[in-house]
Amino acid sequence: MTLPHTGRALADAAPVPYWLDRPDRPDPLPPLAGPQHADLLVIGGGYSGLWAALLAKQADPDRDVLLVDAGTCGWAASGRNGGFCAASLTHGLANGVDRFPGEVGELERLGRENLGAIAATIAEFGIDCDFERTGELAVAVEPYQLAGLAADAELARRYGHQVRLLDCDEVRAEVNSPTYLGGMFDADRVAMLDPAKLAWGLRRACLDLGVRVHEHTRVTGLRADGPALHAQTTGGSDGAPGSVRARRVVLATNAFPPLLRRLRAYLVPVYDHVLMTEPLTPTQRDAIGWRNRQGLADTGNQFHYYRITSDGRILFGGYDAVYHYGNRVAPELEQRQATFTVLAQHFFTTFPQLADLRFSHRWGGVIDTCTRFCPFFGTAYGGRLAYAAGYTGLGVGATRFGARVLLDLLAGGDTPLTGLDLVRTKPLPFPPEPVRSVGINLTRWSLARADARDGRRDLWLRTLDRLGLGFDS
Repeated sequence: MTLPHTGRALADAAPVPYWLDRPDRPDPLPPLAGPQHADLLVIGGGYSGLWAALLAKQADPDRDVLLVDAGTCGWAASGRNGGFCAASLTHGLANGVDRFPGEVGELERLGRENLGAIAATIAEFGIDCDFERTGELAVAVEPYQLAGLAADAELARRYGHQVRLLDCDEVRAEVNSPTYLGGMFDADRVAMLDPAKLAWGLRRACLDLGVRVHEHTRVTGLRADGPALHAQTTGGSDGAPGSVRARRVVLATNAFPPLLRRLRAYLVPVYDHVLMTEPLTPTQRDAIGWRNRQGLADTGNQFHYYRITSDGRILFGGYDAVYHYGNRVAPELEQRQATFTVLAQHFFTTFPQLADLRFSHRWGGVIDTCTRFCPFFGTAYGGRLAYAAGYTGLGVGATRFGARVLLDLLAGGDTPLTGLDLVRTKPLPFPPEPVRSVGINLTRWSLARADARDGRRDLWLRTLDRLGLGFDS
């Protein structure tokens, strides 16, 4: 049932990502024109590509690095996400223990090191992206979820996490919602940031170090060209052709249709949707507390994530992961009124004291999902191209680690990173259509059913668990 004020709250929400809807966004860089040469070509100007270009140039200032993006840097997932920058490289500790039990301790260490390196880079280059190590608060909104939080806390402490369980009164003292029954606070493994400003700051850092960046440049094909690779491009409003001949290539297009056919079996693009409120008044802020600015997430299968921005708005997203038949990705899929209505209803259920609040922005974006929920890696063209994909919504932090892996793979030889099972193994592939679409939608239905039945998983979900497959909002 739709709450009476939901439609009014959504009426004036702009159908664009809040983070990208700014007059001070950087001007686009010119598209690539004519034939070019480079030591390293980076395809994709999101976090994966930007980190790869930056790290490559820092390691070797004389290396000629060229980055291209079909839009502008940060226009896709990197500029549309919630701004949760987590230390986890495995989409959470439990997923890491399940899939990489022999090396999860090392992955946890690498994740902590990676988050620290992100903070150091932001400081070194003066990137103004509102980076705050506020931690994250997971909340139980159903009684059965309390046992899950206790188990999560026990596992986290086993691996050295600084977590604290909160009872009902304690969690509502932090953030005041009548739906909260308890919580678990992870103090130092999650930071909040402005995702678009991080992407733009990394772009500026790349340019300052001498990376050549061309925006509105789409790579339409790749082929071997002797000891190098040849990338065909189109660019600008007139689609002028261009090309790049590069010794090595980083492919960082993530959820978008891959240039390598082999990746299509491993990736599913799902649409995540987000609402942003107008700034809260002092009275509204007093009504919910939230003085410590933690990131929040509830603990259902279909979960919500939310946080406070630097200017006092609430971002509220998640819950409804939407897959479109045939791995379809298109701009018109970014706006889904039914999902926005559901999100608004859930927002006001969570914070009924904010009934008069309105939403300023509503948007959607595509996430690259794989069956193990965390990134996978590989090479092609005899080791001249390296790729990473499958971050499943936790790429804000993990993409920097992924960029290090890609550069190690391109360098050849064995390194501590390329020897990891995380890097050497692949997720199980998704089946082809129409089985893919049927399976995904059945899984989504089963997950919603489990949430309504105190977390009890049906035969379909138990079968997926045994096969090592998964799907998650």
